[in-house]
Amino acid sequence: MTDDQEPLVNGTAARPDKRLFTPGPLNTRPEVRRAMLRDLGSRDTAFVDTVRRIRRGLLQLAGVSDDQFTAIPVQGSGTYAIEAVLQTVSPREGAKMLVLCNGAYGRRMEQICRTAGIACETFNQSEEQALSPAAAAPLLAAGPLSAVAMVHCETSSGVLNPVAELGRLVRQLQPGAAFIVDSMSAFGAVPLDLEAAGVDYLVSSANKCIEGVPGFGFVIARLERLKQTKGNSRSLSLDLFDQWAGLERSGQFRFTPPTHALLAFDCALQGLLSAGGVAAQASRYRANNVIVKRGLRRLGFRPLVRDGDDCYIITSFLCPTHANFSFTELYRRLSALDQVIYPGKVTDADCFRIGNIGDLHEPDMHRLVDCVETVLRDMQVPIPVTYGDPQ
Repeated sequence: MTDDQEPLVNGTAARPDKRLFTPGPLNTRPEVRRAMLRDLGSRDTAFVDTVRRIRRGLLQLAGVSDDQFTAIPVQGSGTYAIEAVLQTVSPREGAKMLVLCNGAYGRRMEQICRTAGIACETFNQSEEQALSPAAAAPLLAAGPLSAVAMVHCETSSGVLNPVAELGRLVRQLQPGAAFIVDSMSAFGAVPLDLEAAGVDYLVSSANKCIEGVPGFGFVIARLERLKQTKGNSRSLSLDLFDQWAGLERSGQFRFTPPTHALLAFDCALQGLLSAGGVAAQASRYRANNVIVKRGLRRLGFRPLVRDGDDCYIITSFLCPTHANFSFTELYRRLSALDQVIYPGKVTDADCFRIGNIGDLHEPDMHRLVDCVETVLRDMQVPIPVTYGDPQ
């Protein structure tokens, strides 16, 4: 079989993948999938070299040096990596976390803290707006904190939060606190200067903007902070300090690693670095996002998040109020056309989400808009769609 041929399933050509307009898992390039067609032992020299190359490449992508930061892969979804950080940075006595929250993934960090018995206070803001440093300042100044955590791009809505501004505020008002950023859906495509923003722990996942496959998350940690956390974790498998110490000592995971996912990620990461890194990924995703927003606005759809607070990673659109419109039916009909979108995940608005990341390009985005228009006509929903209230 050549690179251009479709793989065979039960002797017949496999159907081409649907286009996934989601925040992950997402469409991957053929060479990334082919990288998994290799079995390596977790202690094999070639695999240990792969993990070392990944860790080095992540620091390069982040634009930080290995004398100040380290990269630590952790088995499981991105949430596992988030929990590993929250568990590890929090001393068993006297810990107090502040979560800056404007969406589902901020609330998830609060839930992790409460489940683990970590004292936690939450600053809550509207899901449709970026976090306000001025509004958060009183809580940041109120008392000693062991850590402050926030989400970079809230995948539930598409809001982009001001990490740099909030990070500088944390350094000013809580210099002893660790600053944790969930950059699950932004790292690799949204520029962020970790040093300037004072980020101590940045967390992301293999199957987001770097375009690998699911199986592990990773943490880019400031060494000075990390070295102070030995013995903090209330979990054995999620002890980030011990995971780092094991990798430094032997180059190996403490427990069975997701070998095939790591091989795919190595291929994706090296490809991204050679293609231009964050700037190149941002350029393509921005172009994708422009096409979708322009096309759906032409059809009458309104974005949930106002311009300026939104991110080009994913966009939420409000559902029309016409009686013939049903998101379930929209989803079903689009899926039949091999176009997969996401339902909304905000609590106070009826909406759906369209992601622009993964192996998606401008023709894919134009095709999606055309399919949405076709489906609306088939559903007998008037175009432009309406919302039953003045614009």
